[in-house]
Amino acid sequence: MPPQREWFDKDYYKVLGVAESATAKEITKAYRKLARENHPDANQGDAASEERFKEVSSAYDVLGDEAKRKEYDEVRKLGPMAGGFGPGGPGGPGGPGGPGGAGFNFNAEDMGDLGDVLGGLFNRGRRGGQSRGTGPQRGDDLEADLHLSFEDATRGVTTTVNLTSEAACSTCRGTGSEPGSTPIVCPGCNGRGVTDDNQGYFSFSKPCPECSGQGMIIEDPCHTCSGTGVEHRPRSVKVRIPGGVKKGQRIRLKGRGGPGRNGGPPGDLYVIADVGRHHLFGRKGNRNLTLEVPVTFAEAALGADIKVPTLDGDSVTIRIPAGTRSGRTFRVKNRGALTDDGAGDLLVTVDVAVPEKMSASERAAVEALAEASGESPRAHLGV
Repeated sequence: MPPQREWFDKDYYKVLGVAESATAKEITKAYRKLARENHPDANQGDAASEERFKEVSSAYDVLGDEAKRKEYDEVRKLGPMAGGFGPGGPGGPGGPGGPGGAGFNFNAEDMGDLGDVLGGLFNRGRRGGQSRGTGPQRGDDLEADLHLSFEDATRGVTTTVNLTSEAACSTCRGTGSEPGSTPIVCPGCNGRGVTDDNQGYFSFSKPCPECSGQGMIIEDPCHTCSGTGVEHRPRSVKVRIPGGVKKGQRIRLKGRGGPGRNGGPPGDLYVIADVGRHHLFGRKGNRNLTLEVPVTFAEAALGADIKVPTLDGDSVTIRIPAGTRSGRTFRVKNRGALTDDGAGDLLVTVDVAVPEKMSASERAAVEALAEASGESPRAHLGV
């Protein structure tokens, strides 16, 4: 993937708040934390948080990809003008191509989007609307939303993502040539895609006019894709969703994005999880499930054995000890979510239910309890 223009002036490490030596795990951890804090769903109407979320996502798209990160690090070493034309730099005094230098080959095509700017300064811009230079080009990264039920997100599931996007042509399989024919090497550039134009100290590279920078010439274009090698069509991609996935989490499917150009590799597909709610259960972390269970005053005061449901559809019995207060949480081991990392726990929080209406006998019993209670629970307040 050629460097993008913003790579030269944005410090993605600073955006994520990590060191340049950070490991992939540290980068992912920092991204997830910032994404949760600035996610639009959690900051509705906050334009600053939304913009921050976009910056964090852009930074992770580069640093979270090993190949992109390597290219980004190399670009940053070159400086804001990819070497520039200052003293000691290419074209500068004492530098290659400068006075006393050995010449400098300026290839705008090799500089990605920045080549549009620099190439235009020297009247060596791209031709015919060609994007991202010549030679093999990596396909675009794509995104697709996937709605998951609470159960599927908790346990994990293998499912299918449906999307409509560019894909390798089904007729020519991406070659651009009609079946039975093959592209030929361009005689003008011998397959390089560029030709050199020597101008004194500088040697400019520009797209070959015979093949428009492709390096190959298609004599018999495919009737389906008109020689582009790609077509826009619906497709289905199989995806394995790990157990414990959360709302908004991005799952990367390497090589399932947009098709590459000129023999380049395909991009990646990022599946964004949209997790539904459950009418009974909640989640705490990736593996633990939460459940609120109402109990009567008598059960809380005297103690009781109560049955509670589990996500699997069966039930477990838990012991409520006498004197249990409302809000107390009981842990049921290994009855939470069954994820790829193992089984979690079920966290049951009891809520003492106070009846809104009481029968005459219930009221009499409560009044008798009130009369029998000799000490106020508010005595420590001193009022």
